[in-house]
Parts: sequence; C-alpha cells; structure tokens
Amino acid sequence: MQKYVKNPKPEKSVRVFGRGLRISSKSSAIVCKVLTGKSLPKGQSLLEGLISRKQNLSGKYYTNVVEELSNLLKIAEANAEFKGLSPERMFIHASAHQGFTFQTPRRFKLRGRQRKISHIQLILEQR
Repeated sequence: MQKYVKNPKPEKSVRVFGRGLRISSKSSAIVCKVLTGKSLPKGQSLLEGLISRKQNLSGKYYTNVVEELSNLLKIAEANAEFKGLSPERMFIHASAHQGFTFQTPRRFKLRGRQRKISHIQLILEQR
C-alpha cells in the first residue's frame, strides 16, 4: 500500500496515485502547487486552458504534466461518482515527488542520460 501525504476520511475522499510517470518532477511540482486547494471544476478548467494554450503559468504551458494530471483527475472523478460523492463539492490536493532514476545505456564516447520520472498523488476531498 502506498503512503500518502494526507490521510483524509475515506468516506469523504478519493485518492489516486500516478507512479513512474515520464514527466519532470520540477514542472509537476509547480503545476500541483497551483492546482492544490481548487475545486474540481475549476481545476479541470485550468488544465483544459493550459492544454488549449489559452492560459499559462508564468509564461509556460507544461504540456506533458498537464496531460498526465488531467488523466489522473478523470480517474479520480470517476471514482468519486462510483462512491456516491458529488464532484462539484470536491477539492483537490495534489503533490509531486521525484521518482527512481535510471540512466540510458552509454554508447562509445557519449555520456548516459538520466530519465525524468516522478510520482503524483491526487486526493479529492469533499468539504
């Protein structure tokens, strides 16, 4: 079982864990910080605006991170509906952590490269 940053009441919350995602930890931490504390509809509209490039976060769009987060939000919303919770009253708590590191194989006279891997935890909590 995964350890989560926050442990809310299981009757009023939904948790989703994205493990081993091929996205930057630094970028995902920035997007998660902006997303935390917003309601579910506002968070989804923010992510849709970033995907369609109508909104930005300090001049950047963070395309890969936003696509992964929107997929996780859709899963969390479906889990909330299955539990009988109303998605309109749910608030987001998102956190990003650096994942394991591995290097691509070295070729002759070239350096190996580290892969960007991070873990994302999403918690939807009804207030």
